[in-house]
Amino acid sequence: MTALMNMPELGVGTFRLEDQACNDSVTTALDIGFRHIDTAQIYGNEAAVGKAIQDSDVSRNSLFVTTKVWNNKLNVREFIPSVKESLAKLQMNSVDLLLIHWPSPANGEPMEEYLGELAKAKKQGLTRKIGVSNFTIHHLEKAIAILGEGEIATNQVEVHPYLINEKLRSYCNDKGIHVTAYMPFAVGKVLQDDTIQAIAQAHNVSAAEVVIAWELAHGMATIPSSTKREHLETNYKGSELVLSDEEVSRIDALNKGDRQATPDFAPDWD
Repeated sequence: MTALMNMPELGVGTFRLEDQACNDSVTTALDIGFRHIDTAQIYGNEAAVGKAIQDSDVSRNSLFVTTKVWNNKLNVREFIPSVKESLAKLQMNSVDLLLIHWPSPANGEPMEEYLGELAKAKKQGLTRKIGVSNFTIHHLEKAIAILGEGEIATNQVEVHPYLINEKLRSYCNDKGIHVTAYMPFAVGKVLQDDTIQAIAQAHNVSAAEVVIAWELAHGMATIPSSTKREHLETNYKGSELVLSDEEVSRIDALNKGDRQATPDFAPDWD
């Protein structure tokens, strides 16, 4: 599968990072070499992300920035204004990728309405690419019918060794939709796994590097987050590790459907 144009496969996430902690994390990530930053309206940290980018020596043109529209803005009246508000906080004229955060409109708006607004945001130059997050196969089928083939750049979903999400990933691959994996460490759970630690020891690297190498070996982008420089540095080094097919298969076998993101508005997962 072709990678999403110009999007570095390894990015840095900002979920649960607020204010100065977020600013420091993004600042450090940029200093280390990350060029793909992921945020969202609901994270409440777009301004902190924007300030970190503005204060850095890294040019905007060399960055790939993603944000996401929240559930209560998925309507004709509020969608575009909310995107413009996000851009103001980010201190940008446009983002590289704009996503629907969940297929769960707060007021039950039809997909035709909010995907129409998403397409409008692209047409107005507020974003270079559009995509979705947490969409199931059922949702993707409907979204493709509405937007057309090739318009959905990515589906950002939870993928890690304890939730390999193979059925959904296979569908995305068939449709040319890039998969961006969030929560790659399953909130730290997989870093303690005996198999992953054994592979890490064999390569003389950290468990985090093994997990990131596994994500990348499957052709996904991934967006781990951290507030600590040493962890951000380790995450960044994960892109240098090459696992054998046998090691990838051993990690695949750890799958047990252990999903971390389970809000009450989540869809019926595949």
